[in-house]
Amino acid sequence: MNALQYRNVAIIAHVDHGKTTLVDAMLWQSGVFRENQRVEERVMDSNALERERGITILAKNTAIHYGDVKINIVDTPGHADFGGEVERTLQIVDGVVLLVDAAEGPLPQTRYVLKKALELGLPPILVINKIDRQDARPQEVLNEVYDLFIDLDATDEQLEFPVLYTNAKKGFAIRELTDEPKDMKPLFEEILRTIPPPSGDRNAPLQLLITSLDYSDFVGRLAIGRVFNGVLKSKTSIGIAKENGIIPARVSVLYTHDGLKRIEVDEVGAGDIVAISGLEEVTIGDTIVELERPKPMKRICVDEPTIAMVFSVNNSPFAGREGKFVTSRHLLERLEKELLHNVSLKMEKVSTDSFKVMGRGELQLAILIETMRREGYELSVAKPEILTKEIDGVVNEPMELIVVDCPEEFIGVVTQGLGSRRGKLIKMTNHGHGRARLEFEIPSRGLIGYRSQFLTDTKGTGLLNSLFNGYKPWQGQITERGTGAMVSDRMGKATTYALFHLQPRGATFIEPGAEVYEGMIIGENSKGTDLDVNVTKEKKLTNIRAAGSDEALRLIPPVIMTLERALEWIATDELVEVTPKSIRLRKRVLKASERPRRQTT
Repeated sequence: MNALQYRNVAIIAHVDHGKTTLVDAMLWQSGVFRENQRVEERVMDSNALERERGITILAKNTAIHYGDVKINIVDTPGHADFGGEVERTLQIVDGVVLLVDAAEGPLPQTRYVLKKALELGLPPILVINKIDRQDARPQEVLNEVYDLFIDLDATDEQLEFPVLYTNAKKGFAIRELTDEPKDMKPLFEEILRTIPPPSGDRNAPLQLLITSLDYSDFVGRLAIGRVFNGVLKSKTSIGIAKENGIIPARVSVLYTHDGLKRIEVDEVGAGDIVAISGLEEVTIGDTIVELERPKPMKRICVDEPTIAMVFSVNNSPFAGREGKFVTSRHLLERLEKELLHNVSLKMEKVSTDSFKVMGRGELQLAILIETMRREGYELSVAKPEILTKEIDGVVNEPMELIVVDCPEEFIGVVTQGLGSRRGKLIKMTNHGHGRARLEFEIPSRGLIGYRSQFLTDTKGTGLLNSLFNGYKPWQGQITERGTGAMVSDRMGKATTYALFHLQPRGATFIEPGAEVYEGMIIGENSKGTDLDVNVTKEKKLTNIRAAGSDEALRLIPPVIMTLERALEWIATDELVEVTPKSIRLRKRVLKASERPRRQTT
């Protein structure tokens, strides 16, 4: 196929603005599925965690045919923590479809992905989605997007972007709000008009940049990338240009994308996106070249990690009960496998059984932990810590730009909560719908443990989005959690009687009958000190019947600790024990006699 008959485009947007739904609509209307095959779900979110959380975690490729043109589409994540996925995806496309919610407008990740696209000189198509929302304000949102482009120093050519209005769920795109909605045809035509055909010379030396890795049970590792120049044929010898030189290899099978399937082909030319099997040595950022005429491309560069957690072997008394993979060798192998295809993660060995994993944010690392526990791993995880940088002899820390969307009555409590964590209010907007939008600048460490407090403060009605905003000198001390922990002082089973009498002390995390061990955290002490408790205590029986003694004890339902909530809650002397079936909180030092009591400062 001639390079002029390709278009390579990425769908970029903030989380939950409808990228995956839009790609689904494009798939249905391009004839990838027959109408009777249509299912009411997001076919592009293939990962179980993606379906549960309703977010895209991994960038994915698909392809559709519109007329004689093959459009390669990449659906990218919308959360800032998965920015590494977005950055490498943009390396292989020639333009972007920028999707913005008609009510929410541009949010932090909109800014982040657009900034990356404009830096690469990619032409954008603006799509304002969800125009059916009751609080939709498409004209205001369009003006906000123009302001964002100007703020990001867009060129005059980039400011001349086309605008479409869509309802991805109903599957239509229109050029003007007064147009009659029919189908996605206006969007397909705009992609052909605005996105340039891929440049590249089929007769030049081979250059194929690897941007992601996949795995197939049938053919093993798959390297995915774009052919920038030349032609690649199956069953041929090639070179893999790595950081420290070129190693020879042999291509087994070539695949291109067609709908959601991979189609085996004999050769691919400049402009197409391809998957290659047989290259066991390849990693992300490598270039596939000819051995006789090697011309490596510039390696993919992603932003540095800003947060770290120590993953270690689970050494609690319950270790090995629920997991299949429990040793340090299992843990190391799994983390090394993750590093192969996740370019924004880094790892350092702390000791023989603990490893420091560095990433973009709490969510990215929590997703990794959740994936590992579902695969059968057991591990302990320490409190997240931020990574500082020394610039001109001054310690600098990562900063975040936070956008809060909440009802007007919670402005005070949100401002107070973020202010105590060194947050500075830089902008406040009220659109007149009863909700306000606040923008803060805050140290990354100030966000650790705040999200659950934010949901409590806004009674679950607030939205909080964050974005890495560079480095600034150390912002000063931030007050840690003001409450202590209730810690079990012995092994056994929790009783209703003991939990009932501990309720006045604070919230509990476990139910009656739960197995506990010495050093396991069973609740939160409302005072600032830790409290060792006997949660296995039973009521002493006597032969005297007292009035009311037979009445059932009523317990307040326990606070269920999810993985993210546990990681936010723990202090520096505590760990989260993660197994395929349980999430427990514990002290680093289990024996009470060896553990200094935590005092409030």
